Amino acid sequence: MANTDIQNRIQELRDFVNRCNYQYYVLSNSIVSDYEFDMRLRELQDLEAQYPEYDDPDSPTHRVGSDQNQEFRQVEHKYPMLSLANTYSEGELRDFDARIRKLIPGVDFTYSCELKFDGTSISLTYVDGRLTQALTRGDGKKGDDVTNNVRTIKSVPLKLSGKDFPKEFEIRGEILMPHESFNRLNAERLEIGEPPLANCRNAASGTLKTQNSAAVAKRGLDCYLYYLLMDQLPTDSHFKNMSIARDWGFKVSENMAKAKSIDEVWSFIEYWDKEREKLPYDIDGIVIKVDDMHLRDTLGFTAKTPRWAIAYKFKAEEAASELLSIDYQVGRTGVITPVANLSPVHLAGTTVKRATLNNADFIQNLGLHEGDTVYIVKGGEIIPKIIRVDEERRKPGATPIKYIENCPVCGSRLVRNPGEAGHYCPNYAGCAPQITGKIIHFVGRKAMDINCGEATIEQLYNAGLVKDIADMYSLTVDQLEQLDRFARKSAENLVASLDKSKQVPFERVLFALGIRYVGEGAAKILAKKFQNMDALMAASEEEISQADEIGGVIAKSVYEFVRNEGNVRIIERLRAAGLRFEQDAVSVEPTSEKLAGMSIIVTGSFATPKRREELEQMVEQNGGKLQSSVNNKTTFVVAGLKPGASKVQKAEKLGVPIISEDDFLAKLA
Repeated sequence: MANTDIQNRIQELRDFVNRCNYQYYVLSNSIVSDYEFDMRLRELQDLEAQYPEYDDPDSPTHRVGSDQNQEFRQVEHKYPMLSLANTYSEGELRDFDARIRKLIPGVDFTYSCELKFDGTSISLTYVDGRLTQALTRGDGKKGDDVTNNVRTIKSVPLKLSGKDFPKEFEIRGEILMPHESFNRLNAERLEIGEPPLANCRNAASGTLKTQNSAAVAKRGLDCYLYYLLMDQLPTDSHFKNMSIARDWGFKVSENMAKAKSIDEVWSFIEYWDKEREKLPYDIDGIVIKVDDMHLRDTLGFTAKTPRWAIAYKFKAEEAASELLSIDYQVGRTGVITPVANLSPVHLAGTTVKRATLNNADFIQNLGLHEGDTVYIVKGGEIIPKIIRVDEERRKPGATPIKYIENCPVCGSRLVRNPGEAGHYCPNYAGCAPQITGKIIHFVGRKAMDINCGEATIEQLYNAGLVKDIADMYSLTVDQLEQLDRFARKSAENLVASLDKSKQVPFERVLFALGIRYVGEGAAKILAKKFQNMDALMAASEEEISQADEIGGVIAKSVYEFVRNEGNVRIIERLRAAGLRFEQDAVSVEPTSEKLAGMSIIVTGSFATPKRREELEQMVEQNGGKLQSSVNNKTTFVVAGLKPGASKVQKAEKLGVPIISEDDFLAKLA
């Protein structure tokens, strides 16, 4: 290999690592798999060691990747927050063990084996038993001060238990997003017309960097702690120290284990490689540490990593497939989602034919060409995701994939706002998928609850009977009866359902309008704050943002929506049709205080589809507060048939009472 080629390869690898670091640490976006990143980084390290004449102080191998966000205050770590060396092979793990035994010959020692949580690192400082500071890893020397956000995480103690804790110490761990919180968040994003997030790790990292701590509190983050730092540790055993930390009130994993040999370590790894899918959160490997703290001092550190610890990372199951084509889907808010069509391949128990390509940057970073052979994994064992391209199998003359510039449906020029990853079609009033998507959202059960399925909406649109949501209320039985599969009775049922929907309360009408970022919760808050549509339409952007839990993004979206002439015309037509654009006084204030101060969850199915909504309404009308997930503040759970398994398990673990519908009604009697 010529020197010029070596130098070019080194620069290419540096650019790749820098790009990945920026995407992951700054934008909380993973563009390649951990395995590919680690392999490229290792290749760069090897080349720089082999050819020191090409060394560069700005090379990414000379620093720890940074997740600093300049909107947060930067604070220096008291103890450097280094990363761990990692491996994917049993052989390298045994080499790690051999190196330690060579450094401390003849010394018996044990390992501490821990789950490697797939989240974002955090360092917490406590003084006199109270949380005083929370810092991200940052560049290892300085981190972002995210104390206000971390204080909203229920599993992080603000005040410690007991009296035997030191005056000041630091404890480190991982902030993560459990599967239940992640699934709920993605359901909410789909509800407001936003694409779902790719994985729990990105969701946790992005949430922690949110400037609005109230929004962080609603995301359902969790925190596990795994490392104590102070001038004088309680004991010489890391394992015992973490047990003591648990007694102080910290959430320390129950799945830690001690191992007397590397064989026992490997057995622990093999067990969790199979069992990890049963956990309520993601892990991506196992961390192995020498347990004796004095031996750690003897072993010391390299320039970037401790010699006494290593991370074994699980390799995700992957499969190769051929890229056949790319579809560009248009959502109801106009967001474009590129989806790869693939030759069928078996992966993690299912046949995969399609995989998301996220956005234009993702496609560009992959370097995707037509007909490429690509490798797929299942992100979080669920969502198929392309992680890399096999360039050696690329067909001669293959052309790079060029992201579309115009809407694939209406032809409008696509728009990409500064700071946003995705493109969208601005033709909201003339683009078919946006129109039908808005109508489908409008008639949904949680919105206007109109007895009309997606296929019927498509049929009505294609027949020219419905061009916007207001057109629904102009439909007649005679018009419907002329359509295929519409008998007289079904036509009458749809018209009757439309008439019945005019009694839907204002908060649900507001949600049904499909304003971007406005989900059920935000619609309810806005309805309660402004009481009627006229007041909301007259409000300034600042006044809208002053409503509880309504941030600047939602306020801007609402403000712009109600000032769009087309939207105003639709609202006035809906008002003329008889829809309710004023808050029902009964639903604004509780009718009793029987459940005041109580936090309640309703889960499962009941006698009718609407019964669950009725029970939830009873909670609020009697002064109670509805919750979406079980925690220490939950008063009780009302469970119907087939309640959420995770909710029941969490309630049983915390000792939260689980009652039936009859028991609940008895409390209100």
